[in-house]
Amino acid sequence: MSTLITQISKLAAIHNIPDPKLIQKHNIKLGLRNADGSGVVVGLTSKGCVIGYQKISKANPQFDREDITLQVPGLDKKLSAAEACYYLMHGRRPEAGALSTFLSRLADVGTDYEIKPAEGRLYYCGYSVDDLVRAYEEKDNEGFDETIFLLLTGELPKATELKKFRQELTERRNIPMRVNRFITYTSENPDQMNALHRAVSALSLADKDPDSDDMYHQIEQCLNLIAKFPTIIAHNYNIMLFQKGKGHGLINPNSNLTPMENFFYMLNGQKPDKFITKLLDTMMILHAEHGGGNNSTFTVRSVTSSGANTYMAICSGIASLSGYLHGGANEAVLEMMDNIQENVKDWDDEEEIEAYLKKILAGNAHDGKKKIYGIGHAVYTLSDPRAKILDAKAQQLAVMTKQEDVYRLYKNVERLACKIVTKEKGKTVSPNIDFYSGFVYKAMGIPKEIFTPLFAMSRVAGWCAHRLEQIMQGRIIRPAYVSSISPREYVDIKKRNKKS
Repeated sequence: MSTLITQISKLAAIHNIPDPKLIQKHNIKLGLRNADGSGVVVGLTSKGCVIGYQKISKANPQFDREDITLQVPGLDKKLSAAEACYYLMHGRRPEAGALSTFLSRLADVGTDYEIKPAEGRLYYCGYSVDDLVRAYEEKDNEGFDETIFLLLTGELPKATELKKFRQELTERRNIPMRVNRFITYTSENPDQMNALHRAVSALSLADKDPDSDDMYHQIEQCLNLIAKFPTIIAHNYNIMLFQKGKGHGLINPNSNLTPMENFFYMLNGQKPDKFITKLLDTMMILHAEHGGGNNSTFTVRSVTSSGANTYMAICSGIASLSGYLHGGANEAVLEMMDNIQENVKDWDDEEEIEAYLKKILAGNAHDGKKKIYGIGHAVYTLSDPRAKILDAKAQQLAVMTKQEDVYRLYKNVERLACKIVTKEKGKTVSPNIDFYSGFVYKAMGIPKEIFTPLFAMSRVAGWCAHRLEQIMQGRIIRPAYVSSISPREYVDIKKRNKKS
């Protein structure tokens, strides 16, 4: 390693690692998280609501803060959590302007609350994702398009609206020729998230006014991206295979196929059976949105708030999602489970599995990062509602593909890992959706290289919905940082000694 780089690394470590005393002194919320692990509230959104715990007021335990409507005794009308809190503490409903002041004060007294684990719940524009998935699975048609419409507009579409919307997205599936050429000659990189990032950026070349601030045009850009993501992902993957002397080259979209049928067709030239297309549709719905605070969506909102165009904002979301602690976690789980299968001789021996999991958590096995992937979540505690749905699908797939032994190992790892992490870290954890998604994708015949791009194919709907909301809210996101170093006097280079 270069001596200069080594020196920079050592000096950076001295100044970049924060002093715990300063963090406590200034009440700094590292990672925009409170001391109790809950997220710092930085905005309002109508798109998604993620509930994984309750905040119980120590001073007023009769009220627990939740981001849903509550029925207050003595009042007929349901109030928001904030309104209910105000009412219970003041005996009246808040007047205009009083609620925001009240919430600001609550944010400053986070120590007056304690976290209570709760069953996870997820809402899209007020609708439970469990209800949405259940309703769509009972229909012959796929439900992802309906979910996209809901996120973009805040309302479920009427039958005529949904028909027009589906047709609109179908007509926008094709990629402009100049962008297709760009993809063809720049997709040799096996990292498919990098390839997706480049292709989305290149789409701006085919836009006559990529920086337009006209809302009509920005909605059109969002629809284009949502419709073209499946085509880009399939094309990128097939070009990578073709350049390795494999695969069959590009397959253009088929307007006679449903979105999920079309994706599989573009990927491998075949239309899968109905169970597989409906399962992929369910996965798209489950991944479409997760509140404004998840890393990629918050990144999209932050970049959007600066006035950046749609392509730049969505590319920032792709960049965030590529990280192994976010979208890349599904692939990380699969690699971890492959490692466990190789190193644990008896998949039904709980003692052997537990011993190996402890090695992983200690950094003495697998990738050395001291993390059991797919276990625990930033918000969910007792359960991840998406993981519950996907667990049932994984069990079905395991039977269909004769992998009951592998699924049984997953369940053993899930149970034991939750126990170990809870004991070691002192917090309630459960499996998240990434714990099962890799297994499900693999059992469906989807290549590992596009696991995370598929996450992006779904989440772009949420990104676009949040982008439009952020534009309408119209305020740049600019949190504050406290300096960790005191002012210093400039020293001439001739007077600087080697030790400094």
